[in-house]
Amino acid sequence: MSEHPFFKGLNQGQIALLTGCASNVVFKPGQFVFREGEPADHFYFIREGKVQVETHIPQKGTVTIQTRSGGEVFGWSWLVPPYRWHFDARAVELTRALAMDGKCLRTKCEDDHHIGYEIMKRFLLVIAERLEATRLQLMDVYGHGSNS
Repeated sequence: MSEHPFFKGLNQGQIALLTGCASNVVFKPGQFVFREGEPADHFYFIREGKVQVETHIPQKGTVTIQTRSGGEVFGWSWLVPPYRWHFDARAVELTRALAMDGKCLRTKCEDDHHIGYEIMKRFLLVIAERLEATRLQLMDVYGHGSNS
């Protein structure tokens, strides 16, 4: 974990604290990592493989918002009540990831506000990136839709 860019700048004690919330997971191609509306219990660091973040738009079908691959983080809904996924995420190839237990991490962030602030700052960038990707996808979907 200490080599991942998301954790850059954290000291070894902080990384050790966060490691207690981590576990290794594997997803087969086509397997959903999570589905919209389900409880958001984790977030993920992709070690290898690819995951698509998707949403369903009525009369348009499934739209891919982002594709995340090795070295990237995805899943922010564990941080915001009511802790439910806002999108679907599906592995598009064999994917190995580090899953971080959201409840465990929220508890550690409550106990140590310095690490909580650091995690919050880092996830604000993830959330902003997702919002921008969603905006671009909606412009593409509805921009083409209004001309047809």
